[in-house]
Amino acid sequence: MQRKSLSLLAAAATVLGTAAAVPVAEAAPPQPSTAGRAAAAGVVARPFVPSAPATVTTVAPGVTLTSTAYGKQDADDRWTVHVQLPATPDGPLGSAVMALGPRATADRVATALRGKGFDPRVEEVKAPAFADRRPGTLGWTVRVGRHADVADATAELNRIKAAGFAGGTRYTAQDGTDKRAPQKVHVLRLDFRTFKGSVTTDHGPTLKGTEKLTDLIASTGAIAGINGQWFYNDAPGGLYVRNGKLLGSATQGRAGIKLGNGGRSFAVDTYTAHVTVRAGTETVEVDGVNRVPGDVWNCGGVGGDLPTQKPQHDVKCTDDSELVRFTPEWGTPPAGAGAEAVLDGDGRVTAVHTSRGTRVPAGGSTLQATGASAEWLLKHAVVGQKLTFSERVEDGRGRQVPLAADTTILQVGPTLVREGQVSVNAQADGVIRDGTDQSFTYNWTLRGNPRSMVGVDDRGRLMLVVVDGRQAGYSEGLGVAEAAQLMKQLGAREAMNLDGGGSSVLATARSGIANRPSDATGERSLGNVLIVRP
Repeated sequence: MQRKSLSLLAAAATVLGTAAAVPVAEAAPPQPSTAGRAAAAGVVARPFVPSAPATVTTVAPGVTLTSTAYGKQDADDRWTVHVQLPATPDGPLGSAVMALGPRATADRVATALRGKGFDPRVEEVKAPAFADRRPGTLGWTVRVGRHADVADATAELNRIKAAGFAGGTRYTAQDGTDKRAPQKVHVLRLDFRTFKGSVTTDHGPTLKGTEKLTDLIASTGAIAGINGQWFYNDAPGGLYVRNGKLLGSATQGRAGIKLGNGGRSFAVDTYTAHVTVRAGTETVEVDGVNRVPGDVWNCGGVGGDLPTQKPQHDVKCTDDSELVRFTPEWGTPPAGAGAEAVLDGDGRVTAVHTSRGTRVPAGGSTLQATGASAEWLLKHAVVGQKLTFSERVEDGRGRQVPLAADTTILQVGPTLVREGQVSVNAQADGVIRDGTDQSFTYNWTLRGNPRSMVGVDDRGRLMLVVVDGRQAGYSEGLGVAEAAQLMKQLGAREAMNLDGGGSSVLATARSGIANRPSDATGERSLGNVLIVRP
């Protein structure tokens, strides 16, 4: 970002991006409380019904692992061909990329399929009510065939591709709307009245690099754990506070959990974080902490990011002028053009370079700069001079969050349950995409996927939860709204979504991995985790 005075930065922080509004439905008006927002839509949630007795294992005194099968395979569950739609009304069909789109576009594709001898159906996809978005039509899909076997669906897909269309196979039970679909749910519940250990976060030897959960459990002597944050460029993404130290930049305004006192204190909220650096009489904002300069994953940065300042999940915004601070936890910072100041443990400048990539000194830090920010750094960082950093983390009400020695913050999201009620901040959290292409919203937010979640019930018991998914006939996975309803049914007073998909893993030291990760290769290496220590 271009260097600005703090007063200008504060004003700029209120400006939203200019991307087109989502055509899902009219945005809901502001509400004073998160409680009961889902109920405002007038929808009565159908409960998840167990299909077999739960299996309960005692992991440690006060720690239980419960695995429950819900729902069952239905005769209507079929494999189908999902035909992609072009991004423009008259766009080419063979290279179409959208999973759904406007009705007119879907009708055009269906008409073209009929002309080639296929029997397509056009299906409306509706988005449920979220805390910050009314329910409404997300778009229309085009599908062909209903097959009992994936091989038959694949054969039909090949014929459709040969006829000049694009698409893939889908299992209808994974559309994310059927609570009777098979689900396998694993719940690690910690009762702190009996359990004397702690829940904290951990990562591998360096932030830059990934580790498997089972390896981290073994190396730390933990008794159990679950996957944590999203990770990008092989490092955690979003606000990351470990043992009271700020190790990762915030996606401004996105949801997160705050743990204290070994997990006995638990809060779900939205968080912002601002880091400034003072050189002499000049004070400016630092764009990030421990991330690759210019890569603003999930967007929501502090200024100058393109195409938007708003959170957009799994979107990489960019900024060609940044200041990024690196701490020893990162490992070796990225090399490249720009400038760099090396600082000792007191913040005193020991070296200034006209390129980037110096290893962080023990107990110290480096401040990297790119673009116009490099000019600022070379002008103001002087060997022997002290640079002073200031950090401020705020909750959703703008109150400063003290970073005590036992504070853990993982910013992931979206929220699932607040004050005992389903409350998903989908729009504000960026899991409803801006723009006309709602494929991500459909595939990630609405459709069934493996999910990992964390919550606390009215008795103060912490819950680490994994729902398996993308495994036809065994466990289909949940949409975000359904995941929130499940957490409420499990008794959550507060709950939040963690990283999911192939990252979803819950394991204990005694029995290993409790769930079935969806990646074909099995357990995935992760950016960081939540660890249960004895």
